[in-house]
Amino acid sequence: MIRRRWLTAIVIVLLIGIPAGYLVISAEQSRDSGRDKERESSASGLREHWPSKMKRRVFEVPIPAKSTEVAYYETSNWKSSRLYVTFRTTAAGLDLFLEKAGTSRSALKTGEVTIGERDASTAGWSFGAERSWAGTTHRQKGPRPTQHITVDLTDPSAPKVFVVSTATP
Repeated sequence: MIRRRWLTAIVIVLLIGIPAGYLVISAEQSRDSGRDKERESSASGLREHWPSKMKRRVFEVPIPAKSTEVAYYETSNWKSSRLYVTFRTTAAGLDLFLEKAGTSRSALKTGEVTIGERDASTAGWSFGAERSWAGTTHRQKGPRPTQHITVDLTDPSAPKVFVVSTATP
């Protein structure tokens, strides 16, 4: 009789307790995910953090490993989505970034800032005349994104890259 009661209690715990615990854990993870998405979508400027791998893949912004001062901001409306990214890298990292983005250092035009004033003010960037700028616009056939790339080459061993990648549905 006692043995049967123990067996019944164990079966109840296994059939009810474990799935209930799983549901509680899943619900909490889902709430946390929603809070993260809410926090990200309510941001109103650059976030000092790496964009997710998915965002980097969708907007085709291959930030080199070991880059520093990485920050990003995403905007989206019914016409287009934009990913604003800035990071500091090495000379070799810049070459790697440009290659993976589908362009090269030779495409950079000295003295040119390819990011418009509207996009610069959206991201909070300032492209003053006292810096050594170079830029290019990498256009691709839709639905692939277009990237406006501007590089601060004032310190050639540690260039700072500014990218606005625009995807249209």
